[in-house]
Amino acid sequence: MRSSSGSSRKLSGKKSFVVAIDGPAASGKSTVAYLLARKLGFTYMDTGAMYRALTWKALNTGIDLDDEKSLSQMAENIRIDISSRESYPGIDVYVDDKEVSSLIRTPQINRWVSIVSRVPGVRKAMVKLQRNIARNKSVVAEGRDIGTVVFPQADVKIFLVASLEERAKRRWKELQEKGISCKIEEIREELHLRDKIDSEREIAPLRKAPDALLVDNTDLDITQTLEKLLGIVKSRIMI
Repeated sequence: MRSSSGSSRKLSGKKSFVVAIDGPAASGKSTVAYLLARKLGFTYMDTGAMYRALTWKALNTGIDLDDEKSLSQMAENIRIDISSRESYPGIDVYVDDKEVSSLIRTPQINRWVSIVSRVPGVRKAMVKLQRNIARNKSVVAEGRDIGTVVFPQADVKIFLVASLEERAKRRWKELQEKGISCKIEEIREELHLRDKIDSEREIAPLRKAPDALLVDNTDLDITQTLEKLLGIVKSRIMI
């Protein structure tokens, strides 16, 4: 697999093509990655859902989130199944045969997922799973270490950002639409803390890969963001 710095290329004869989208929470990664995958006919990979699924199981089984050994063992043995669906968020998530798609996207999971995902043993197990899913298929993968750790040789790398204020508004609106009551100030503080944890963790911190393209969508809606990213990807492949 070649770096995204090369010239345009065809997909024919190529087993897989990887688009890696990284960025902070609520920057629009999940939505635009899902839509981009559909436009391209690629598989959509929401890596964050995998960490959320593990966090959900840890909380529901009473594991101490400071117990890194237990969390790592759980990550090695958990069965996470993901199936595609037509509507956003684009996947249904199952943990040990239990459907948890909505259960993993609550304020409680938002609060703890960064704590769980910074454990070295957890990340090692999840990266292995993510690479297995992408084997021999073209994917649009999104997360916080996709272009730096999971797929360092991704064909296209994008680092998607937006202002903290805009991200807080987006997350607040998303939760309101789900009937979850919360204050935007709390969301802003939660995102600020999550940014700090994700950026400062020792293992696979959130950072822009040197060869990733920075895209700021603070002033772009989802359609404009999608068109911008689609243009970037199509400039590197001939479909």
